[in-house]
Amino acid sequence: MSKSNMTETMAYNSDQVRHDRIKEILLQVQDALEDRGYQAVSQISGYLISNDPAYISSHKNARNTIQEVERYEIIEELVRFYLDQK
Repeated sequence: MSKSNMTETMAYNSDQVRHDRIKEILLQVQDALEDRGYQAVSQISGYLISNDPAYISSHKNARNTIQEVERYEIIEELVRFYLDQK
């Protein structure tokens, strides 16, 4: 990286960073659940509806990972993704 590039201000789209993080979390949790033999969609849906973390296995730290973001943020992202798929 050239010296001039090191001093330039970088702008980040915080919404995109949030969207990407939620996607990453869901994929990590899916992987952990499927690794344990669970149906990831059912388990994640149960968690989102009930707020009961017991729906998410602690395998591969999935339970802690999904709790890094609020449930409503995950739900908003899922609805946004679904509606954008016109």
